[in-house]
Amino acid sequence: MKIAFDSQIFTLQEYGGISRYASSLAAQLASMEGVDAHIFAPFYINAYLDKLPKGVVSGIKAPKIPNTRIPLHLSSFWLARSAIAKFAPQIVHETYYAASRVAPKGVCSVVTVYDMIHERFPSEFAQHRRTSEWKRIATQRADHVFCISQSTRKDLLELFDVPEDKVSVVYIGFDRLTPTTLATHENKPYLLYVGSRAGYKNFEGFLRAYAGSSWLLNHFNIVCFGGGAFSSHEHQLFDELKLAENRLIQLDGDDGKLADFYRGAALFVYPSLYEGFGIPPLEAMSLDCPVACSNNSSIPEVVGDAAEYFDPNDIESMRVAMERVLTSTARRAELIDLGAARCTQFSWNRCAEETLAVYRRLI
Repeated sequence: MKIAFDSQIFTLQEYGGISRYASSLAAQLASMEGVDAHIFAPFYINAYLDKLPKGVVSGIKAPKIPNTRIPLHLSSFWLARSAIAKFAPQIVHETYYAASRVAPKGVCSVVTVYDMIHERFPSEFAQHRRTSEWKRIATQRADHVFCISQSTRKDLLELFDVPEDKVSVVYIGFDRLTPTTLATHENKPYLLYVGSRAGYKNFEGFLRAYAGSSWLLNHFNIVCFGGGAFSSHEHQLFDELKLAENRLIQLDGDDGKLADFYRGAALFVYPSLYEGFGIPPLEAMSLDCPVACSNNSSIPEVVGDAAEYFDPNDIESMRVAMERVLTSTARRAELIDLGAARCTQFSWNRCAEETLAVYRRLI
């Protein structure tokens, strides 16, 4: 079977969950007997493509030049479409949402929907309103649609006019991060928060729960990994909550450094109001870090019984959940054991096998 992946996400993301999914899936498929899976990205900015086995990717990495993102994206899209036609695949897997068809006429086209965040939280994505429009077009045009969780599938069917029998759920895999040999240099026990802190990610709710507990304040700092430097709004929030700024540490780094902070954390906290899947809890579990997380959207579906849950809209619920884990050695040990077992259920090999089974049904 010949499978082509287009260039879209690889000109939009240097790093990110969607491009990691598309590159990992393509590489895993390419390693399977009887499968010729290929990524067509004439120009790309993505870091993951450079690490794939030789022969999986056609294209060159573009230099970082300001104000070239849109021309790069469009030129790569059209060149990829031409190259895909010459490749003559049986399946074209679109890596993001395009207004125009990528697959040659008569060739089966599929697309993956990762979440419905743009539709659930439109006010937070006003500048990207066309993303939702193109997502609707792409899902209606596709011969089949993959969703990465049952929660995302439910939202897609509710919000878009897509036939139910055209949508399959295939869970994604995740990569276990490898710690470095370096210590985190954090002298006080800390709660770990990872990634973007804006809007629906509910970092503010987490801070309010933390600030409302004298016990948490006395015993733990907060480490925020990724997401960029604290904003002026966040500094104002620290002042409002009377949080000393030396209690909140923000830093960035590579996957090895992130693994070190998972390993060293007393608790990983995931307070998001919505996720299409949610990889960070699995990353934490794989490194023996207990997890406290929201009880909504896809998160319970992924995490199962391996976390302490809270209502992310209820500050008291969040505070109680964090304290319940952190004050109980037995509960912390139980979550570490449950997490180690849970994260083994998600692999790129399983993702590729289940995706390939759907491809075969389509052709």
